Amino acid sequence: MRSALLACLPLTDVSSCSQILSDFEEVCFSHSVAGRAFRVVADAIPSTEKPCCLPGFLISPLQGSKQGEEGEVRHSTHNGEDSIPNGHNEEFEWEESLEQGLGVCRVDCFSRSLQRCVKEGLRSCPQLSPTLRKASSFYHYITSAVPAEKLNQVFDTTALTSGSIPSALDDWAIQLKVLHRLLDSVDFLEELSGPNELSLGTSERVLLRELTDVLEPFTEAWDMVHGARQTDPLTDRHVPISLAMPCVLGLCKHLSETSAVHCPALLIALRQAVERLLAPLLQDPLYITATTLDPQFKLSWSNNPDWHRQVVLEELNKHSNTPNPTDPTTDLQAEYPSPPAPALSPVSPLSRPCKLFSFIKQRPMTQAKSLEQELAVYLREEPTDEEALHYWRRKAIDFPQLAQMAKRVFTIPACGTVVETIFSTVGCCQRTCDLPKNLETLIYLKANYRLLWT
Repeated sequence: MRSALLACLPLTDVSSCSQILSDFEEVCFSHSVAGRAFRVVADAIPSTEKPCCLPGFLISPLQGSKQGEEGEVRHSTHNGEDSIPNGHNEEFEWEESLEQGLGVCRVDCFSRSLQRCVKEGLRSCPQLSPTLRKASSFYHYITSAVPAEKLNQVFDTTALTSGSIPSALDDWAIQLKVLHRLLDSVDFLEELSGPNELSLGTSERVLLRELTDVLEPFTEAWDMVHGARQTDPLTDRHVPISLAMPCVLGLCKHLSETSAVHCPALLIALRQAVERLLAPLLQDPLYITATTLDPQFKLSWSNNPDWHRQVVLEELNKHSNTPNPTDPTTDLQAEYPSPPAPALSPVSPLSRPCKLFSFIKQRPMTQAKSLEQELAVYLREEPTDEEALHYWRRKAIDFPQLAQMAKRVFTIPACGTVVETIFSTVGCCQRTCDLPKNLETLIYLKANYRLLWT
């Protein structure tokens, strides 16, 4: 699975959603991929939304001046006002335009929706800000007063204690992990640093501990889909949407079983946000199919396997190789052609005599399995932790029809990490060249060099 940059287009202040969709169609046409996109992953709102972070909790003190009262990074235009991307003041205008322009082909970015749930939960509990601000001050005090060899017993790496993480300012998950380690060793750290007014009181510790406990499963889900397991930054780490449904089911279970005495508003807001932004995908046939075709899950998550199996069958039949003139997705078959038929093995020069070898039974002709038979055999196998794309490459001969659908659903990413990495190359290229055409060429070459030269 590889990602490629197709074009670099400037977005002006008056860029509208319809204009972006028009540019998208033009780029697809110029690269001969028009009408072959199975799904388009797009945010429900413009992606330049302010990042999510713990209000008042700063890992890097050098960047503290960039944060506002609520601990959120401010992105301002030349006139000092908060920027309004693409000229839209209301979220529903952007989302409505996307729905009309992309129709059923549009899929929300799961990691962005997950982040929005956390952001709405944190906004609903303003009493967290002063306590988190004090915890941040205590953190910076101990990192400056305690020797590094002692701090290494608490924090995993010295990078966390030096404030050198570029994304720590606007990444709530990194901040929450630092806070969690801080609370786990707060007595040890206070003993090393000595008594001072920045020490956390009992009530403050309880409040922060409740915060980390409530958000811990959200951090785990974020790490799964957002790249915590990425070891090689030069390798595309494709995370398919098959992880989305198990994550949502786990979050719903966690929120239903958790109580919050000190910050009940946080729990209520998280439940409402998950119900509004994430729970609808539990009924989406696309997500049900993707999760079922993931060999590590299959239907082990389902509380109604018969119904989910029927949903998967209907979705498979919808995108089967049988042409349907009324189905707008029929043209998509060209993007995922069937694998070439294997070359026929050479026939033995010693042909079998009819009478002499008449005692040997003729081998029965292998009958092609139907979709129902393939799915039934697939589900009878034990789940495996094998990576999904490798599994379906290996099983394409056994389950050819399921493999064709797996090719489609597993191309849909759960997060935009790879795309964001492409955008991060702009900063490196922009310092070396000011001409727009040369800049576009540099970005194109840098983003696609592994595809072009390997």
